[in-house]
Amino acid sequence: MSIKTSCRDVEAYITKDGSSIRELIHPQIHGNSAQSVAEATVPAGTSTLLHRHNITEEIYHILSGSGWLTLNDKIIEVETGDSVCIHPGVSHNIKNTGTDDLRILCCCSPAYSHDDTEVLE
Repeated sequence: MSIKTSCRDVEAYITKDGSSIRELIHPQIHGNSAQSVAEATVPAGTSTLLHRHNITEEIYHILSGSGWLTLNDKIIEVETGDSVCIHPGVSHNIKNTGTDDLRILCCCSPAYSHDDTEVLE
């Protein structure tokens, strides 16, 4: 199993929430056991679907861009350099409010799974 990944070599796919992600480290590919790391891209003027993960905790680190992140009934502004912890069961989505792609490093524990993604809209 590979222990190193380069973002430019990983094909993106669309998740259930509508974001485009590149799985940089994932147990199914790299053999790690408890977490995954992905780069998500949300194009300018778009947003992900409101969703939640009942098991997975996520950490979003904003690599570039800006947006509004909904966490249950709160909306917070995020920008390059910000990090946010999203606890299991918290409904969330993110809207790109900038003119360039919003790029997010998504760390998930346990690892991301479509099966643990419940779309709410």
